[in-house]
Amino acid sequence: MGRDVIIACDFSGKQECLEFLDKFTGVKPFVKIGMELFYAAGPEIVREIKARGHKIFLDLKLHDIPNTVMKAMKVLAGLDVDMCNLHAAGTKAMMEGAIKGLTREDGTRPLLLAVTQLTSTSEDRMREELLIDHPIDEVVIKYASNAKEAGLDGVVCSPLEAGKVKAAVGKEFLTVTPGVRFADGDIGDQVRVTTPEKAKEIGSDYIVVGRPVTAAADPVAAYERCVKEFVG
Repeated sequence: MGRDVIIACDFSGKQECLEFLDKFTGVKPFVKIGMELFYAAGPEIVREIKARGHKIFLDLKLHDIPNTVMKAMKVLAGLDVDMCNLHAAGTKAMMEGAIKGLTREDGTRPLLLAVTQLTSTSEDRMREELLIDHPIDEVVIKYASNAKEAGLDGVVCSPLEAGKVKAAVGKEFLTVTPGVRFADGDIGDQVRVTTPEKAKEIGSDYIVVGRPVTAAADPVAAYERCVKEFVG
């Protein structure tokens, strides 16, 4: 499986999102549909973007009791997305329930990823607010190990931890990394970030890029720059 750039379509409504995607006339980028857009436009936006030929990462970060997550994943399996996720903090039982719900009758399913620690979470915040006293790298690797044992395909983690996850859990275990910014760009509210080129060196399989593309004066050019730096 090769590297790819995923554009985070964090828009407040259907029209804004589709107008953005209309700019891409020569290529159909892999896109991420997160909570904002999904809650605003519902499952129909997933179907419409899929019908346009885009691969979709449905980023809803499920986190509930195992049975609830299993039932929710069964619904999401019917949307024909390519990738979805949940919070690793929900434990292996929850992740195993998710796999069960996500797997269709023919045995196929989207890729399933576990969110380790959000890229807006610093080690200080993790210790002070979540009372997790282990170093953040150790926490991310432990969550990744739990995800692999539960049968998941990979994790969402900071690019700063992607290489360490690969070393600890295996090279075939996918790392999807948000928190990617251009070297000359603004990091916004992220605290654990890196550039597309550095993410490639570290070993990320996918990078998720939002505002550096969606807020760019020329989004297509910004996307092409990401692809050039990350994929080569």
